[in-house]
Formats: sequence, C-alpha cells, structure tokens
Amino acid sequence: MSETQEKAPRRGRRAGASNTRDAVLAAAKKSFATDGFAATTIRKIAKDAGVDPALVMQFYQSKDVLFAASLAVSADALNSMADAYEGPIEGLGLRVTRAFIKLWEQKSGDSEALMAMQRAAMSSEVAASQLRDFVQYRLVEVISPKLHGVSDAPLRAGLAAAMLVGVIVSRDIVRVPVVANENQETVIALVGAAIQTILTG
Repeated sequence: MSETQEKAPRRGRRAGASNTRDAVLAAAKKSFATDGFAATTIRKIAKDAGVDPALVMQFYQSKDVLFAASLAVSADALNSMADAYEGPIEGLGLRVTRAFIKLWEQKSGDSEALMAMQRAAMSSEVAASQLRDFVQYRLVEVISPKLHGVSDAPLRAGLAAAMLVGVIVSRDIVRVPVVANENQETVIALVGAAIQTILTG
C-alpha cells in the first residue's frame, strides 16, 4: 500500500458517537442563537452538522429536548415536568407544583441552567424571544394534550407556568423574605391548591 493510500482521509460517518453528538449540539446552539427556536429545524441542524436528520432525533428525540440541551438542561428535567401531568386529575396541581419547584430548587446542574436561562430572559430580548417560543411550543404541543377534555388547555397550562415561574422569581431570584424563607413543602401545598384550580377549573 502506498504512502498516499495510507494517509488518505477516512470517509463516511464521524469517528465516534460523542464527536457526532457534540457536532450536532454545536450546530444547534448556533442555529438557535441565529434564527431562534421557532425558525430552527432538525433538518437544518443536521445539514450544518453534516449528519442525517434521523441521527439528530436518535441523539435528542425532539427539537425542544435539543434546545434544552443547548442550554445545559437535561431531557430528564423536561420529562419530569411533563410527566407530572400524567395520572388522575385529583392531585394534579400538587404534582405539577412539586415537580416544578423541586426541579428549580434542587441545586443541580439543571437548576443552575434554568436559573441562568430565566435571568438571561429578564435582561435580553434575544434570550426572551428564544425562551418565549420554546415555552409556547412546550405548552401547546407537550403539556396541553395531557389535559384531556379541557377546551382552553393551552391558556390554563400557560397561566399555571406563569404562576410557578413567579414563585421561583420571588423565592430564588428576588428573594422576597416572606416567600423565600418559607418551608418548601408549605409553599408547594399552598401553591398546588391554586394550580389545581387553574388547571382544572
């Protein structure tokens, strides 16, 4: 075999799934930053990363999971909030409130990323726009279908999310003493009752 043949570059798939996954995430970050959440597509990300769109879905399952990953929020974090809507209607508000508050306040990589995302959205219109499109998608496509038989499910889910974000801002960002210093379970119980009414009427 000649020296030229020995040194010829390899063709085909990238060397290693981790390198490919990193390339997809890098392409996604660039696209979300440049085009925003709504205009970014899996096909475009795949093209920019030099891979098949099916491979992007294999790694990240959906565009919202990929967006969350670009912000360093895990798929498990997204799933925990969506999964809280599963199960009987009784106790729905409490489940949703507990999942949301515990996720944001658990002092993990996910909670730190969520806090960073929230702070960025409060100070940057670009970040706010990206987060707005992402939240709208989650409310309409992921959460609302779980509220079976509720005609205005997107609105109810949106108001519940807005209320819960307000609780987090008061407790963990602005740190209003009367709210921030209260026991977490007490807050969950009180807010959960209100969220139950918002979600189910």
